[in-house]
Amino acid sequence: MSNQINTIIFDLGGVLIDWNPLYVFKNLIPDEARRKYFFEEVCTTQWNEKQDGGVLIETATDERIALFPEWELEIRAYYGRWVEMLGEPLLGTVEILKKLIDSSDYSVYALTNWSSETFPIAKSIERFHFLHWFEGVLVSGEEKLIKPQPEIFELMLSRYNIDRTKAIFIDDNIRNVHASNAVGLSAIHFTTSESLATDLNKLGILI
Repeated sequence: MSNQINTIIFDLGGVLIDWNPLYVFKNLIPDEARRKYFFEEVCTTQWNEKQDGGVLIETATDERIALFPEWELEIRAYYGRWVEMLGEPLLGTVEILKKLIDSSDYSVYALTNWSSETFPIAKSIERFHFLHWFEGVLVSGEEKLIKPQPEIFELMLSRYNIDRTKAIFIDDNIRNVHASNAVGLSAIHFTTSESLATDLNKLGILI
């Protein structure tokens, strides 16, 4: 298989870009118990994923405020201060990405769970200039599909004419890794750039 790989597909958040709501909410909600409640009951991971799946931010924000009016300030901050949740590029992975692209041996794409409203903001930020390097980027919010749905993997493969038997997908979420494997697209579970380099080298992808 290693000698046949010609395409590498990257997830973005957690692989190439550090994103963490705590960059805002650690100070906005200093009490740990209240902050835990906020993330588990108010602005949950599942709620955020709905925007990644195409729900408009204004609609989602209004819906949460209607349910939790006492949290209006914090709910509005979730997307109102979204840019502040963006950390730095994960430079070790960016370096791997650049080497793969510079080698000209591989087609390199991105498949990301990301709101269609916030992704263009990230692309406009200079420190994330590498978002323009890919041959193609499939954004969940634009497609109204989201990982780990098998349909989004199938769309990725068909849109860019990717042979799943000659491609590798990289994601930090093990749920998405399993989903990728389930549709016949081999996947690497990202933990660190060092382990990614090792995993790629084992596949004969030398960087």
